Amino acid sequence: MSPVTNKTASSASTQNDEWATLMGLAQAGDKKAYRQLLNVIFPYIRNRLFGKISDADAVDDIAQEVLVSVHKSMQTYSTDRPFKPWLNAIISYRQTDHLRKVYRQAPEQVTDFTENQDFFNTDVTDPTLAGEYKDIEAAMDSLPEQQKVAVKLMRIDGYTAEETASETGMSVSAVKVNVHRATKKLKQALGYHD
Repeated sequence: MSPVTNKTASSASTQNDEWATLMGLAQAGDKKAYRQLLNVIFPYIRNRLFGKISDADAVDDIAQEVLVSVHKSMQTYSTDRPFKPWLNAIISYRQTDHLRKVYRQAPEQVTDFTENQDFFNTDVTDPTLAGEYKDIEAAMDSLPEQQKVAVKLMRIDGYTAEETASETGMSVSAVKVNVHRATKKLKQALGYHD
């Protein structure tokens, strides 16, 4: 590993440790540490979201929702685990929740979201990738129905395996197998190699 990479990894580890410490103090009732934690994670949250969502107002709204979720689920964090993966899971969930709402509000007459200009103007960071979206749609359409439904619910809509099982009538293990197989097929169809 190069010195720059070592320094970056060390800096990220230090930041992770600092955030974990602040969260531990916040869990114990230290309001100053809690305010400090929220102030330092907010820019990180926004930067993570800007990589996926182009609408600045939506990014701010989602970032605020993430902070609310951090507050509500504060006691679920265990200080013996890294903080960032816990925070990233909340960011991912809130981002997925936002996108789910956007898709539900999309005009009914547009069946292919790649043809919806409003979608691109507000939710796509790089419109030059529209062809890739069509490739993904085609790859999804090539999956067997159970795999398509399972991967859509879990990987796109953000459902858990248990929620997907409840929604589809499959067992939890069948959901996991279908998602695993679908993911493998999608990678092959899109030319990704492990």
